[in-house]
Amino acid sequence: MSRQAASKVREDFSEVIDEVRHHGERVILHRRGKDVAAIVPLEDLALIEAIEDKMDVEEAMRRLNDPKDESMPYDEIRKKLGLG
Repeated sequence: MSRQAASKVREDFSEVIDEVRHHGERVILHRRGKDVAAIVPLEDLALIEAIEDKMDVEEAMRRLNDPKDESMPYDEIRKKLGLG
């Protein structure tokens, strides 16, 4: 994994993308010494999303099976989320 200044990556973007795509390199971008983002291979992103999906399902199942967890009517949820 490499760590590069965002401004430097901007100059060499094609080369950085090639490293990520062809070699599985992960690149952390920083500005003024602070890490701000990362460029990762699509396989890594797919794995992250699969993990998040699994965590969401586990949390939903936990809440559905928890008798102390208060349910909320669908219309109330929509209103709370500003969906009308």
